[in-house]
Amino acid sequence: MPAIERIDTFIVDVPTIRPHVLAMATMHAQSMVIVRLTDSDGVEGIGEGTTIGGLSYGEESPESIKLAIDTYIAPVLRACDAAQVGATMAAIRKSVRGNHFAKCAIETALLDMAGKRLGVPVSELLGGGRVRSALPVAWTLASGDTARDIEEGEAVLAQRRHRIFKIKIGKRAVADDVAHVGAICKAFAGRASVRVDVNQNWSEAQADLGMGMLHDVGVDLVEQPVARDAVDAMARLSARHTVPLMADEALNGPRSAFRLASSAAARVFAVKIAQSGGLLAGGEVAAIAAASGVELYGGTMLEGGVGTIASAHLFSTFPELSWGTELFGPLLLTEEILSEPLGYADFELAVPTGPGLGIALDADKIAFFRRDRTAPVVHASA
Repeated sequence: MPAIERIDTFIVDVPTIRPHVLAMATMHAQSMVIVRLTDSDGVEGIGEGTTIGGLSYGEESPESIKLAIDTYIAPVLRACDAAQVGATMAAIRKSVRGNHFAKCAIETALLDMAGKRLGVPVSELLGGGRVRSALPVAWTLASGDTARDIEEGEAVLAQRRHRIFKIKIGKRAVADDVAHVGAICKAFAGRASVRVDVNQNWSEAQADLGMGMLHDVGVDLVEQPVARDAVDAMARLSARHTVPLMADEALNGPRSAFRLASSAAARVFAVKIAQSGGLLAGGEVAAIAAASGVELYGGTMLEGGVGTIASAHLFSTFPELSWGTELFGPLLLTEEILSEPLGYADFELAVPTGPGLGIALDADKIAFFRRDRTAPVVHASA
């Protein structure tokens, strides 16, 4: 059996093209944990573990992801058959609780290896295989400045890159946020879908007021307006309002998906491979949604190229993807860490057809952006 012989983990810090303002943090750079596995047959696989704003978004940070892999997951990996992805991940889950982002990075690398070993894309290892070759991609307007957001939206529309806009709100008073969003809705009426993400920053009373006002100004979707554990409040808001409520932070794997679906707490699920604990668990979340009549959106943790394309492989297998995806993470960064940029064109992202993830790291960019720049250069993965 092929055994894992080398496990490389390192953090890369890449600046963003502009400040990215969220309710819980303002990002000026993205920190990504890159994993590279090499087995005894010489097959390599890459994965990514990325979160937002250090520990301001959730319980894992880039530093804790790397620590979990190096200290607790690596010994389990070395004892497993690298070709048996499901069995290997089951062994990791038995030994390591939680740490979904770290597990997702490892599973992504294992699936990349499996696809290369078999000569097929990762999408063909998931569910029934891909049903689409490209995915609609939203762009997040998060400068916080109305005129700047409209100018930015016009630019990406003209480039035929995005016609779905998500606006980050929740830091200002509800009425001020609605005025900001309403101006953007008016600017793009009939040309783009406008959604908002509150990132859990409203109380139920604020959400009740805000969702009604946002519907009136033309918003199509409201993402996670209240705290992730406020499932009853989400259910009440979903029952009261016409504009759909989308669950994001409330989703952290199949069990949470089942609870949300059975409680009618959301009409849309934002599936994220990292929050779910990997691509396989993300597929289970999507299956629960489909069986429950909940619509799907392909979410992001603002990953770089590796995590973005891993998500794209999974999302390409969803029979229905009513709300598109948000896989714009690499476009928010000043530099691409892949040897070839991902294919964004005509408002969509192309899903690679090569073996595994179908991508490779840019060795020079990785060496430059590594936090530990004195470490050996990681060569591009084939």
